Amino acid sequence: MIKRIGFALLVVLLLSSCGAKKRRSTHRNGAPVVSRTETKQPTAIPNGSAEGSALYPMPEDPGRFEKFPISSTEEYIKTFAEIAQYEMRAFGIPASITLAQGILESGSGRGELTLKTNNHFGIKCHTGWEGEFDFHDDDAKGECFRKYNHPMFSFRDHSLFLTSRSRYAFLFDYRRDDYKKWAHGLRQAGYATDKQYPQKLIALIERYNLHQYDEVVVETPMETVRQPSTDEMPEVQEAVTHTVEKGETLYAISRKYDISVDEIKRLNNLNDNIISIGQVLNIRRAQ
Repeated sequence: MIKRIGFALLVVLLLSSCGAKKRRSTHRNGAPVVSRTETKQPTAIPNGSAEGSALYPMPEDPGRFEKFPISSTEEYIKTFAEIAQYEMRAFGIPASITLAQGILESGSGRGELTLKTNNHFGIKCHTGWEGEFDFHDDDAKGECFRKYNHPMFSFRDHSLFLTSRSRYAFLFDYRRDDYKKWAHGLRQAGYATDKQYPQKLIALIERYNLHQYDEVVVETPMETVRQPSTDEMPEVQEAVTHTVEKGETLYAISRKYDISVDEIKRLNNLNDNIISIGQVLNIRRAQ
């Protein structure tokens, strides 16, 4: 079943502030995450982004971390295309660029960082971040990354990130459906150090025909825009664990739970098929 972010018709503007939630101390990879006082998601609207946020507000934070298991790039696109278009209307960033960046940065929603933080764009904490966070090894060990209860807040924060930093300002002089200029401009502005970053984004956009979502936004009257809602959440795959017994193999366990050996290895960071008696494996049932 395709998991999609639910949408409700725009009747009245939601309150621009999101519901506050209290943080708890947790540990990631042995490193403590410091408890904080009540915070809000997303954070305060940066200067220059207030108009877009006011006209296209986010719903209240659901107050709990929502898992979004994605099985393929095609499913990623079907799940997040509409929120990317919503952000395009609010801030002028091509939906095709947003989707391509999300696919590339999050591994189509299946990357380790994304699974534990709903961070689809690899945005680090940076000075002034007041929201949730988690630690992840990236350019350096145990770097701080932003964490969101729902992916749509990651998409909104991506928009705010680009519109609130002067080094990206020239991008907004481009046509909002000129994905090729945007792709090269992001690399020029320093979003990524990979010299092939523009080519990778363009290849994804053209392979999956992502520019069609830009065209819809350009051609659709503003009055027909629907507002995102967290009321309808995707069906979450059931997560279980399995304790290895004598004589069991990864293949036998995969057959028992209707899951691939590669998926079990990915969920448990296994480099080979060697398992031991008593080892606890993370299992996610296939839909």
